[in-house]
Amino acid sequence: MKTIKKILLALFIIFVIAQFFGPEKNQGDLASIQPFLNETNPPEDVILILKESCYDCHSDVTRYPWYNTITPLNYWLADHVNEGKKHFNFSNWVGNSVKRKDHKMEELIEMVEAKEMPLDSYTWVHSEAKLSNKQIEAVVEWAKQVRMMYALKPKAE
Repeated sequence: MKTIKKILLALFIIFVIAQFFGPEKNQGDLASIQPFLNETNPPEDVILILKESCYDCHSDVTRYPWYNTITPLNYWLADHVNEGKKHFNFSNWVGNSVKRKDHKMEELIEMVEAKEMPLDSYTWVHSEAKLSNKQIEAVVEWAKQVRMMYALKPKAE
């Protein structure tokens, strides 16, 4: 019994010390998203959907929940955000080729239509981010229009 108490005390001390460390936060500003919005020109309802359901994981602007101050949850969230930005980053739109932008919009359509985005693990905590069928239709229609715009541009751009 004494050994178990020592192990639990050691784990508790490690847990407390770990709270003083954490990953770097993703705290850019909304201006980083503006080039994407200017180029793709989403309607107001789609802008609100993107802000509510996408930006936290797919831009340099993340609204962190209260539990982000708890280690190891903050590392899990940081990994989640970094992984999301690796696949699609609204803040890193400038400098991508037309071909890449078109491909990213194609992926966006596929993921939203299949209801794979936003992730269930995100909507469990952020129920307001869950997309209705009407919202899915709005995002997909806008993204298809953006893809048509890219189809008219030279691919070398």
